[in-house]
Amino acid sequence: MMREGIFVKEYSGIEINRAEILRYAGVKRDISDYDTLLDECIKEASDKLRYSVCYREFPLKISDETLDLCFAEIKSKSLKKNLCGCNRFLLFAATVGIELDRLINKYSRTEPSRALIFQAFGAERIESLCDAFCSDLEKEMALQNCSTRPRYSAGYGDFPVEIQSDICKALDCSKKIGVFVNESLLLSPSKSVTAIVGIESKLY
Repeated sequence: MMREGIFVKEYSGIEINRAEILRYAGVKRDISDYDTLLDECIKEASDKLRYSVCYREFPLKISDETLDLCFAEIKSKSLKKNLCGCNRFLLFAATVGIELDRLINKYSRTEPSRALIFQAFGAERIESLCDAFCSDLEKEMALQNCSTRPRYSAGYGDFPVEIQSDICKALDCSKKIGVFVNESLLLSPSKSVTAIVGIESKLY
């Protein structure tokens, strides 16, 4: 059963993956070399983050190479392949807020290594938030005898990044969770993601 309207979900207590942060930072040396700096960055940033997701369900129509997403019609072979077999999808936007951007800007000139860790921490945090949300969605859909597809974001394959503006309008992101698209078609705050998750009914 399709839900009507735009919903907002807040998260807290998402476990931090230190190894993943260092991977995003491109750290190849002994992890202990960065332990203290990583601890300091996590301590400084953690209580400043907010984990927010807004989402909305739409029906899906596929005609030849055209995908009717309700809020836009596009041609994307890669997204079509991802959504093949689905008759609806969930559109979502997620963010961990603006504070990491401020910390990155604060340290970018004076302490580049610290700014790098904050960049990596933000990447790990937004991915963990998306994983948590998609995991919850998968469990919810299973109760409806449905399955979900891997999330797919603008910029993947031939799914045009230009659609970010349409996505943010469809979700009313600026009002719901404070996310908007800048002139370069990038999301602000930078540690934000939009994505589509296909939903397929299971037939027996």
